Amino acid sequence: MILDLAIGKRQGRFALDIAFSVGHNRVTALFGPSGSGKTTVIQAIAGILRPDRGHIRVAGETFFDAGCGIDRPPERRRVGYVFQDARLFPHLRVRDNLLYGWRRAPPAERRIGLDEVVALLAIAPLLDRRPHALSGGERQRVALGRALLAQPRILLMDEPLAALDAPRKAEILPFIERLRDEFRLPIVYVSHALDEVVRLADTLVVLQEGAMLAAGPLIPVMSRPELRPIVGAFDFGAVLEAAVVVHEDRVGLTVLETPGGHLRVPRLDAPPGRRVRVRIRARDCALALDPPLRSSVLNVLRGTVTGVETEGGAGATARIDLGGAELLADLTRLSAERLQLGPGLPVYVMIKAVALDRGIAGPPAAEPGRRL
Repeated sequence: MILDLAIGKRQGRFALDIAFSVGHNRVTALFGPSGSGKTTVIQAIAGILRPDRGHIRVAGETFFDAGCGIDRPPERRRVGYVFQDARLFPHLRVRDNLLYGWRRAPPAERRIGLDEVVALLAIAPLLDRRPHALSGGERQRVALGRALLAQPRILLMDEPLAALDAPRKAEILPFIERLRDEFRLPIVYVSHALDEVVRLADTLVVLQEGAMLAAGPLIPVMSRPELRPIVGAFDFGAVLEAAVVVHEDRVGLTVLETPGGHLRVPRLDAPPGRRVRVRIRARDCALALDPPLRSSVLNVLRGTVTGVETEGGAGATARIDLGGAELLADLTRLSAERLQLGPGLPVYVMIKAVALDRGIAGPPAAEPGRRL
């Protein structure tokens, strides 16, 4: 088990009570609104905060166990921590910031070297600069490198992109993906940005007011109904895994293969055969019982209704099986009644291509990278 955590902590009126386990070297995302307890969890893993009860085990080693009286100090946990603000030492050049943790790691445990981190994060031109001379994105890359060179057992990332604008986020995300795929370190990634979570994580833990609402593999958790009030009705939906088939450059589109058929999306920068994830909002899906003819909608997937959920008011949500993958469609209760939607009914799901201009990214690599 890579991470086994069950802790409770009371801070004033706030009470955290959470338990989950992760059995592989991938990215676990802690997702939820501000004040839900995400940062409290990773501070407990790092040893910055002491839980009132429970245990924390990483890669078979016990960091904390209230019942046994174990509470390793932070410096003995070998945890890499990347904060929202890079927190580089302002008086040190980039090279010395990077080597700060490396010099404190036991020589026998120095499995990650400076040269490979510099190459991975493309920071060679920055080595002789001081932090004040770096952009926000450059500072975060250096912070990632410093955390890696501390030779961590686990990497904790607390809203690492929250302070960056959209272009800088787009700059940093590929480096985090490369870090994840190359070093295969277990990562706990805190965020309230859904697109980041879908792009990076394969395990999702959803928190609200200190309680865990859901936990498990990202794709099935994303479509659970209890997630709707957390992400909001506008963004609630499902995630499909797909593969790039071909690019239609003349019209600026990419064709993806999904379990329900071909899906056209705005042009992706990904080669044919690349596996990707597509986040499809429930509000962007419409249903039909017959194949639509002479329509502007490019995407029509075939599926079968597995259930219809209503929560009062005018709305309903249909769950659609696409041959093993699930899609959600929001519609009115009146539409659901007129179509006589129910389990087992074959339907056509219509999705506008222009609605899929965000939330498409490669999943965690399927092939093993360098294991630490």
